[in-house]
Amino acid sequence: MSRKYKFKNPTAAYFVSFATVYWIDVFTRQVYFSILEESITFCREEKGMEVFAYCFMPSHVHMIFRSDYEDPSGLLRDFKGFTARKIIKAIQVNVQESRKDWLLRMMKSAGSKNSNVNKIQFWQQHNKPIEIWSNKVLKQKINYIHNNPVKQGFVTNPVEWKYSSARNYADDETVLKIDNKGMHLGMMDL
Repeated sequence: MSRKYKFKNPTAAYFVSFATVYWIDVFTRQVYFSILEESITFCREEKGMEVFAYCFMPSHVHMIFRSDYEDPSGLLRDFKGFTARKIIKAIQVNVQESRKDWLLRMMKSAGSKNSNVNKIQFWQQHNKPIEIWSNKVLKQKINYIHNNPVKQGFVTNPVEWKYSSARNYADDETVLKIDNKGMHLGMMDL
């Protein structure tokens, strides 16, 4: 991994993106989105995660977050590990999952190619963390996150995508709460 993509400052907020193996569109059912939502809520309440912006796409997640415990790498590792185990289990037991065999076969294939994985791999290993070090970077990354569903052609307005903090910035916290719309970054109130 490039030195450019490392969690260097333990107190900083970071923009991260991480995808499923082979960019598989796993998040096509509410049950899988709910696992991400519940995991973020748990990490906010129990593990010191502050979330300033997010978007859950069919094959990947974008997020700006900070670790109150000054361990952003460990926090993201734990989040990805927990959600991977939980989503794999949900796929295995979901009688309505028409792609179950194919999904599990692809995840096993990815796991067999990775010496760091026992049997099955859900997420790609890289996160490409980018430190949020200025108002300009913060605004750029939030705009990128919120416009991702528009760019992909899923919606015409960012607030229409259910799993995006664009809704929070429009004063709608019905899906997932975020932390003070950037205030804790000490930079700006968006």
